[in-house]
Amino acid sequence: MRVAIHQPQFLPWSGYLDKIDQADVFVALDTVQFKKNEWQNRNRIRTADGWQWLTVPVRHRFGQRMAEVRIDQTSRWRDRHLRALAIHYAKAPYRERYWDELCALYRQPWERLVDLNLAVVRWLLQVFGITTPIRLASEWSLREEPTDRLIDICRTVGATQYLCGPGADAYLDRARFEASGIELEMQRFRHPIYRQCYEPFIPSLSAIDLLFACGDGALAHLRAARSLSDEASPLARQVAERKLR
Repeated sequence: MRVAIHQPQFLPWSGYLDKIDQADVFVALDTVQFKKNEWQNRNRIRTADGWQWLTVPVRHRFGQRMAEVRIDQTSRWRDRHLRALAIHYAKAPYRERYWDELCALYRQPWERLVDLNLAVVRWLLQVFGITTPIRLASEWSLREEPTDRLIDICRTVGATQYLCGPGADAYLDRARFEASGIELEMQRFRHPIYRQCYEPFIPSLSAIDLLFACGDGALAHLRAARSLSDEASPLARQVAERKLR
């Protein structure tokens, strides 16, 4: 059984959903230290001028765990986000299909960042059609050291494989992890190419960009891009990607 483990992100990018889709179970690492101005409280959307951040303002102190971080209730971030999404995705073919649900999600009285992020992730999985179950790291008593913590999670859910991102060497002891008997598998993500609201194509935006552009076909685009092998010729990849637009 394959497990993927990651911090709950706000409006995560397509690679985040791709990792979850490839796993048999996804564990949201909600017990680690919060890192401001990374991906836990912000992400990017497409605009006519390129891209812009959508940031959830937070109140936190250094060293605070993510589950302890509170959203700044004095800011009108909800209105700013929804206005930006309405303006920049006005011509997206599938925005209206998901708009009411997204607005309802935004309008809930969120206090903790982690609750908002988990709700957003669950909603994206639902509308994309990804059925991988989610567990929370806070459900269990785990060791603090990063490699030990990952080993504990894998053993707790009965995983034989851990699907990690390309930056895994920065946070785990590869030799010690593999000595535990759990296979370390690297995610090989190829970004899907599709027709955005504006040209040229900009990758690595929030997955909401792919959703608003492709609707029910968003997951098919994600999986088809994944299936394009690294050995395929540049011409073959161009042809395959052109069919997905």
